[in-house]
Amino acid sequence: MSTKSRTRSKTRLSRALGIALTPKAARYLEKRPYAPGEHGRTKRKTDSDYAVRLREKQRLRAQYGIREAQLKIVFEEARKSRGLTGENLVELLEERLDALVLRAGFARTTAQARQMVVHRHILVDGKLVDRPSFRVKPGQMIHVKPKSEAMEPFQVAAAGGHVDVLPKVPAYLEVEIDKLQAKLVRRPKRAEVPVTCEVQLVVEYYAAR
Repeated sequence: MSTKSRTRSKTRLSRALGIALTPKAARYLEKRPYAPGEHGRTKRKTDSDYAVRLREKQRLRAQYGIREAQLKIVFEEARKSRGLTGENLVELLEERLDALVLRAGFARTTAQARQMVVHRHILVDGKLVDRPSFRVKPGQMIHVKPKSEAMEPFQVAAAGGHVDVLPKVPAYLEVEIDKLQAKLVRRPKRAEVPVTCEVQLVVEYYAAR
């Protein structure tokens, strides 16, 4: 799929789910705050409870750019952990390496963050990690590989090029953007995580299956 096609696909998905998955989609939603298609402007019929829960699950999955199977695995872990399942779910997802690369401002979108990890540009505590799903532990340092720092995407990031399009850096991260490094100081709390999701609806979706 070409870059143009991926952008169009993300924008369409953003409109369908009612959330901006990329900065470009955010600008598009300001102009067209309704679902795509010929009936997008018309008022939708009342959704069933199942449809509402399904859409909320899709919204969460899309914001982390993960497959259904991946989300379900994390959900099962969240369900078995102490505390509220929905909050546990988001907190565990937020500890993914690609999610933290995005939050730190190294990347502009979730897809770009994942690509940086897969293409072996990211180190954790000095060791190369190429799995986007790698779970970062509190105290660990994330930084760009020295040989990659001169690449244009990282130069843009180091200059603060993504500050205006990304949410404020959350309190669970300490970031030195000019050095392209970030530290997870503690486990994220659901209230701090900048994702749009009614997590209880996601819990109810899986509980009903």
